[in-house]
Amino acid sequence: MATVTEKITPLKGYNLHIIPTEKYKTNTLIWKMKAPLTKEDVTKRALLPQVLQSSSAKYPTTTALRSYLDELYGATFFVDLSKKGEYHIMSFSIEIANEKFLSDPSPLLKKGFELLAEILTNPNIKGNAFDQDTVSKEKRTQKQRIQSVFDDKMRYSNVRLIQEMCNGEPYALEVNGDSAEVEAITAENLYEYYKSAFLNDEMDLFIIGDVNEEEVKSYASELLHFEDRKSKKLGAQEINRANDVKEIKEEQDVKQGKLNIGYRTNIVYGDPDYFALQVFNGIFGGFSHSKLFINVREKASLAYYAASRLESHKGLMMVMSGIDLKNYDQAVGIIHEQLEAMKNGDFTDQELEQTKAVIQNQILETIDTSRGLTEILYHNVVAATNINLDTWLEEMQKVTKEEIVEVAKKIQMDTIYFLTGTEAGK
Repeated sequence: MATVTEKITPLKGYNLHIIPTEKYKTNTLIWKMKAPLTKEDVTKRALLPQVLQSSSAKYPTTTALRSYLDELYGATFFVDLSKKGEYHIMSFSIEIANEKFLSDPSPLLKKGFELLAEILTNPNIKGNAFDQDTVSKEKRTQKQRIQSVFDDKMRYSNVRLIQEMCNGEPYALEVNGDSAEVEAITAENLYEYYKSAFLNDEMDLFIIGDVNEEEVKSYASELLHFEDRKSKKLGAQEINRANDVKEIKEEQDVKQGKLNIGYRTNIVYGDPDYFALQVFNGIFGGFSHSKLFINVREKASLAYYAASRLESHKGLMMVMSGIDLKNYDQAVGIIHEQLEAMKNGDFTDQELEQTKAVIQNQILETIDTSRGLTEILYHNVVAATNINLDTWLEEMQKVTKEEIVEVAKKIQMDTIYFLTGTEAGK
């Protein structure tokens, strides 16, 4: 099996996850910080990692920081933002060559730790504020990042579906924040937020590579230590579910309609039927052999693309399809028929086995990269559970047709969002 060993050690203010493997010639350090999504903080929080990655006290310009990465045999460093359920997650990743494969005996792993500590704990500040030029530059970029979602209609329609479906729930907040709130961020209030995040967030450090466990613990303890904290757990999630399916049509100057349908699965990561939900999604719309792809795109030729995906920590399933404006009613009807077919067990043993095989390959492919492996392991942190990779693969293989039918019966259509062209009604 795909045995992955993960050793978790609580350190001062965070958990250290060591994943020893000889698969890579590099070592990867990934620092993750998690806090509940809130309207007050989402835009500041989206800006913070960009400011931190721009410069630090020791490397006061982006050029200086990037030059140092080049000195470390072309080490890479990047930041990322994501939503998992109603949490907002910042990630800082450094990938650095393993000195075992170099003739130069420099302690590169230690230098990687030192650089991560420099970026996280020694920011480029003047008094009680971040460097003003850095903040101004990153604010401009953040506005462009938010605007880019509007320009990409496929992404835009998915964001709009979530906003409508989860209106009033934290999950409706966009991962990069609100453009209207960027201007109010100052170098001072962002620095205040930085201190608050490092005091309150749930923090985890993942180290993946051919490393010595004791050496890693020693570097981590020496270079990264914070106040102990109790992580903020979300209470019971409020769901503003209407009795009727909400239908929203929005007109823009588009040639191709974007049909996005949101469902409540009523199942989240860690639930006993989560594995059956994964297989359900694979048969329904997750892959090129799925019902949506074959019936909506291939047989009826109604869609340019048709697929479904899960949000495992929020209990949502989204169907995305690109259709001609005139095909709206027919496409919605056929998508609905596919879900009814799943509820009636109208799928073959061959579809079931093929889907399990594709999911297994997908998981094995994901863990082939250190970043992908971390994302899979981090599900356990978000859900405060502990499902190891072998269990995941074994439980998925055990899923029966009956379990998939039971999962299908729990799924409720919530919101239909259609981005349509201005001539649609003519």
